[in-house]
Amino acid sequence: MGGVLWCTTVLLGVLLLNSALFVNGGSTSSFVRKVEKTIDMPLESDVFRTPPGYNAPQQVHITQGDQVGKAVIVSWVTMDEPGSNTVSYWAQNSKTKRKAEGFLTTYRFYNYSSGFIHHCNISHLQYNTKYYYEVGIGHTPRTFSFTTPPEVGPDVPYTFGLIGDLGQSYDSNITLTHYEMNPTKGQTVLFLGDISYADQYPNHDNRRWDTWGRFAERSTAYQPWIWTVGNHEIDFAPEIGENEPFKPYNHRYQVPYKSSQSTSPFWYSIKRASAHIIVLASYSAYGKYTPQYKWLEKEFPKVNRTETPWLIVLMHSPWYNSYNYHYMEGETMRVMYESWFVKYKVDVVFAGHVHAYERSERVSNIAYNIVNGICQPVKDQSAPVYITIGDGGNLEGLATNMTEPQPEYSAFREASFGHATFDIKNRTHAYYAWHRNQDGYAVTADTMWFLNRYWKLEEESTST
Repeated sequence: MGGVLWCTTVLLGVLLLNSALFVNGGSTSSFVRKVEKTIDMPLESDVFRTPPGYNAPQQVHITQGDQVGKAVIVSWVTMDEPGSNTVSYWAQNSKTKRKAEGFLTTYRFYNYSSGFIHHCNISHLQYNTKYYYEVGIGHTPRTFSFTTPPEVGPDVPYTFGLIGDLGQSYDSNITLTHYEMNPTKGQTVLFLGDISYADQYPNHDNRRWDTWGRFAERSTAYQPWIWTVGNHEIDFAPEIGENEPFKPYNHRYQVPYKSSQSTSPFWYSIKRASAHIIVLASYSAYGKYTPQYKWLEKEFPKVNRTETPWLIVLMHSPWYNSYNYHYMEGETMRVMYESWFVKYKVDVVFAGHVHAYERSERVSNIAYNIVNGICQPVKDQSAPVYITIGDGGNLEGLATNMTEPQPEYSAFREASFGHATFDIKNRTHAYYAWHRNQDGYAVTADTMWFLNRYWKLEEESTST
């Protein structure tokens, strides 16, 4: 009898130990996308069409312009002449038109000369209000609209769209269309890096920055896209005399980095509705004592989970990745920062870079100290879920070569193009859904109910 009891106790101990690790390695989707070459849309495609009229503004895009969502940065390009830097704007139910003055910039890249790039910050807006705005004043004005977010607060519902590595292929067009047609209407896009892929063309053909701007304008002009910089934004090309990294990106895309006391546009934070969003730079120095490290060290303690319960981190290169593409590229950043992510109970980390889809378990790998041998990720309910959405549809195609067997930290993975939504319901619950391009607009291929790590630290179901 005593022997049976001892064996039962040992078995129970083994089971408990295993439960702290994993039962299995999750699932690889059975869906197999037809293998076909990803083809870029030609320059004469209708989605790249220049708007009619003399000096008509084009490539219009907006992003959040301050820390809390009461400002918007409006950007656009004019080609014929500089034109006006002024933005005229008015609330939907107001007859009063106001004006804001922006600034102008241009750049040269090899044998390319940019158009006239305008940026204007519209501030002191009212929350939860639809605004119309007009650019191109004096020549060919164009009018667009946007809606400001609700006031920052703990139970404010809000829906984010998630797109990464978009490019400008036919698949990219399908991805953007699927996002626009998704019945779960995203209100702001969290963009995970790699925008135009201009660096993939001969001499980093910067006309592809222009075509991408016109292609995406149908979304970027009407709702904010929160920008994360990727490796294809580096545009470092000493072989053609271009030695300034991120040159086209820096001229074309503005972010409100100073409002979060950042010293660089590549890492910053914003609050939007019930979310505190931290954007990190995978391709800027992040080691100890670097500006990014010192900023993040101060940023995490500022997060007020009673005000913004949802803590979201964006980066380009994923930390947990079970594809052979870009495998372990995010490892050094993970080693530097993962303990902070666990300490401050980050809810979810979104990344791109790998041209496929993957969602992890809640895991951490912070126990290893070089001599203890504890170097396997373990389940950790204080850790974030890591989601890779580098599947926008770019010219480089899908990452189809996966590591086998599927690692235990990987809950679900699939090599398909698509996008996702993160639909915050209140301070405790959010519904996440990933949509593949091959399905109908309302069909979800992977879903998960998120329980907030600060307000509801319980284990969620990771079933698909």
